[in-house]
Order: sequence, then C-alpha cells, then structure tokens
Amino acid sequence: MAKEKFTLERAKSPEEVGVSSKEVVEFLRDMKENKLEFHSFMVVKNDKVACELYRAPFNKETPHSAYSISKTVTAIAAGFAIEEGLFTLDTRIVDIFPEYIPEKVDGRIFKVTVRNLLTMTAGVSPNLLLDKSKTDWLEEYFKSPFYGEPGTFRYVNENIFVLSAMICKLAKMTLREYLTPRLFVPLNIDFPEWETNQDGIEAGGWGLSLKLEDLAKIMYCLSNNGKVEKKQIIPENWVLEMTDAHADTSICKNIDTDKGYGYCVWRNGGNQSFRANGMFSQFGIVFPEENAVLVCFGAIASEQEARDCIWRHFPKAFIEPDKRAKEPVYEDFYKIADEFKIDNPNVSIHSLQEAKLNNKTIEIKRKVLLNLIGFPVSVIPFTVTFLNGKRAGNIDNINFTFKEHECLMSWCEGNEKNTVVCGMDGHLRYGDITLAGVKYKVCCYAEWDESDILKVNIRPIETASKRKLKFTFVGTEKVIMKPLSTPKVKDMAVSLVGAASEVIDNDLVVKVMQKATKYVPWVLEPRHKGKLVNRKDIY
Repeated sequence: MAKEKFTLERAKSPEEVGVSSKEVVEFLRDMKENKLEFHSFMVVKNDKVACELYRAPFNKETPHSAYSISKTVTAIAAGFAIEEGLFTLDTRIVDIFPEYIPEKVDGRIFKVTVRNLLTMTAGVSPNLLLDKSKTDWLEEYFKSPFYGEPGTFRYVNENIFVLSAMICKLAKMTLREYLTPRLFVPLNIDFPEWETNQDGIEAGGWGLSLKLEDLAKIMYCLSNNGKVEKKQIIPENWVLEMTDAHADTSICKNIDTDKGYGYCVWRNGGNQSFRANGMFSQFGIVFPEENAVLVCFGAIASEQEARDCIWRHFPKAFIEPDKRAKEPVYEDFYKIADEFKIDNPNVSIHSLQEAKLNNKTIEIKRKVLLNLIGFPVSVIPFTVTFLNGKRAGNIDNINFTFKEHECLMSWCEGNEKNTVVCGMDGHLRYGDITLAGVKYKVCCYAEWDESDILKVNIRPIETASKRKLKFTFVGTEKVIMKPLSTPKVKDMAVSLVGAASEVIDNDLVVKVMQKATKYVPWVLEPRHKGKLVNRKDIY
C-alpha cells in the first residue's frame, strides 16, 4: 500500500495539545484593538495543529506572498547543495561566476563566500530601487559598491539571489525543481509560485508564495531538526547550524534583530525562539522549548509592533496539555472568526454620475517621472512589485458599467486588458486578472463617497496589499485619479529606512533618509489627471 502523503493532524481542541483557547482569543482581540492586519495564523503544538484562523477574504487554499521567508527556504536548499557536494560554505562566488567579474573590480568581491551570502555579511550594497525588469541581476550585483569588508552584517536581499543562481547553475535546474524531490514532495507542498529574473532563476531572497499550512510544515520540520514522521528530510546538522547565530547583529537597535542572524534565520529576543521573517509581518516562529510553531501572514509595516503583539500572548498561551479536552475551554472560540474579517464594505449610495460614466471612457495622462524610474502606477501596488522583474503600469482607458448592486471596471495596462466586478451592496466580488503576465485572484468592492467621488478597492489575495483608486469627477470632462494602497507606501518606506538605519552609523544619512520618507507617496502615488471621452470599445 502506498504511504499516505504528509499532513498536519488537527487537535480536537487547543487545550488537548497545550494551548489556551482563551489566550488565543486575547491575541485576536489585541490585534483588533491595535489595528494590526494579520491575515491568517496557525499554531502547531506537540505535533498537531492547535488552532488556525483565516480572516476573509484570505483562506487556507490560496497561497500568500512570503517575502523574505523565501530566504529561509533558499537556505534550506543550500543545505542540500552542501550535503551533495555542489559547493561548500567557503566557496567563493567569483569561482562560480567568473564571467561576471567586472573590468574595474573592487578586490573585496574575491573574498565573498557562500557563508557571507547566507549570513548577510557579503559587504556588497546593491541599489535597492534598481529597475529589475531592465537589468541583469547578477551583473548588477558584481558591479555594486561595497559598504564594508566581507564579514560585516547588513541585510541585503540580493545576496540570496546570488545563492539561488549558484544552486541553479551547479544543479543544472531551477531552484524549485531542485527543492521538489528534497523538500516539497516529502512535505506534501504543491509546486509553488516564485518570482524569477529574465533567465528564469528564482529570486531566492523574495518572491515565494506559500499556503499558510505549507509554511507551517516547513517550520515544523525545522523545529524537529529536519524530521517529519521519523524521516530525515533536511540534514539534521544543517538545521542545527542554520538556526544558530553566526552573524553579529548587535549593531541593530531592535530587541528581535540584535540577537544574531543564522543562515537566513533570526534569533528572537526575550525567549529562546527563532524565526523566518518576511516584510509586512510574515512570520514562521519556532519555540523549541515548547515544541511549538506559530506561523502567520499579514500586512503590518511595523514588524516589531506585530511581533510585540505575538510576544504578549506567546509563549504565555502554552499550557499543560489536557488530552481529555474535546472542545475549546473558551466557549466563544469558534464564534470569534466572524469578528475579524479584513474587508467589510459598506452598501453604497448611487450617483447621478453613473448614467454618464456608462457611456464614457476615462483617459489617464501618464506620469513621466514614474516611467523614468520604472514604477508606473498599476492596479498591483508598488508594495507588491518593488522587487519584481515583471511590472505592468500606466492605468488607462478605464470604463465603468454600473448595475443595481455592482459595477464593472475595465482598464488597460500596456497591452493587457482586464475587467473586475466590484460589489456595491456590502459584499465582495471575486475574479481573476493578469498583469505583466502574472495571474492574480482578486476581490473587489466600490462605493460612492458623495456623488462625485468613487472609491474602487481591488485586493490581490495572494499578496499582502490592496489597491485603492479614488476617482474624483470635476465638471463635465475632468477626472482626478488618486492611487492609494495598503500597507501605505509611506509605512513601507519608514520600515525600510528603519531597517537600514540599524546598520548605518552616519546619523546625518539616517536623518536625510527619514525626512525623505514623507515624499515617497508624492513620488510613487501621485494624483493622475484624466478626462472623459466617448466610450472606446477596446475590451
């Protein structure tokens, strides 16, 4: 008989495996009171799922952007590669990619090793906002300036792309293909989406999408020293090594970033736990002393604020198991989910503008600056695409068609045309769009804010972000489109500057960066002028 595929068993109640259902509810209420947008979370304790919650419109079947949790998965791949002799921790990157050594070379590039990549101590400082749709990622890395000698810590996404490229080159296959028989199949994880460069090489340090349970399986495997169901999946010595602190991060000013960095794993402050960490508060946290794992996805720019919320309740929530507990002790435990929906649209009024818009098309004037820097405004927010090599942008030729309880919005971005249905009756509508060749599942709603302001909300539910488009109709022809997003681009900028300031000693540079954050929304999400013309049938 064929062996059943690996699954995480569900406990009859949180208390059965040693988790307080009352404390879990307190955690949920804490996040609500502090307006923290966690999308989903799961706790695995004593080998079983103790509790899980998916806040609508997010669900257990739809993958979610993992951001820098991708790094931890790439580090696992590096462990396999070292075990199989593809390279060692001391292998130099110039020995794998001699063709990328520039003519005018900084000699420090010859010192950069696999160990430096894994521990964020390469010393290389690539341009964070480089337009990755138009550049050779490896070439740009090799010709980037150095912030210091190899061995000094600074968190750099592109280090892990180089590691991914090394594995792809030496294994003669993509990173996902390499991981499939070694990690994905044993853990029963479907072949995931992963952002790639123009040559099909996975980004390594970002761009991976996982279901919440997939992340839980990976962290559960790490928590058991690489084993599941008594089978060694990840080499045990590698798990022990990658989750230990190797880089000195004392330069960081944060309780959860100054305790050391392993191989794409952070050591937490205040307890003996470690974590995989992604931007906007994607977390995979292992509590070794409690035999527990907590994973969550979210859209919280201040990651420390999100972690502080977790620490207020975990490991406090871990209690003595009660195998007799067939139901949660806290009687409202199962009712609580309805209180925590992410999007709660209102029933919209109707506007006299609707009749006019049914026969018109909105033409939008392009922003020259945004096109020059490679970030034209798209229905997919900048917070999703800023590291991507695939970008759409330049929203144009917008058509609205209004019905009793919904409106249809059609638009163009480049050569691509899409239509979404937006609920106006207090309920979401679901659909699919394709931008820059990437498919997204979306949920949408719209509402009139006064008779001349229409707000359209489009959430790609595989991502952490939501796009808001505010249309203001002035007179008979003039339209102003104001793009907004959640998380806010300013919050994202503040988060990035905060992380950078932890490892930059120059106070003047830090102050300039901090002041610059207030201009980020003005640059990346400016008001767009538009005009109404006779309806164009281009869809």
